Amino acid sequence: MWAKRDLGIWSIPKGEFLDGEDPLQAARREFQEETGFPVEGPFEPLAPVRQKSGKLVHAWMVAGDIDAARAHSNTFEMEWPPSSGRRQAFPEVDRVEWFGMDVARQKIVPSQAPLLEELERALAARG
Repeated sequence: MWAKRDLGIWSIPKGEFLDGEDPLQAARREFQEETGFPVEGPFEPLAPVRQKSGKLVHAWMVAGDIDAARAHSNTFEMEWPPSSGRRQAFPEVDRVEWFGMDVARQKIVPSQAPLLEELERALAARG
């Protein structure tokens, strides 16, 4: 679906909260489901951003060392091709990569760009 698209479509790992689930707990669960790696804190919250769809995205900054080449995602099923009656499984995330800020700004979904800006300000303030 996204094979020939690159700029403005990348996203941070995200998903829906389970009933009664804390947003940070949900973010940690989603990160592991979408990358195959657990993530440990300390976590610092970033201001939530609203996507075009209306979904409110909560995010945190956390230091870590993850080999993007070893990432693997869970899968989901959908009817494909559309109206074919056949269901196929697809990875929730097709690939994981690390980018410098200049490249990340070009690749991220525009509604999530404020997360990069806030992250950059927070890192600059630390020196």
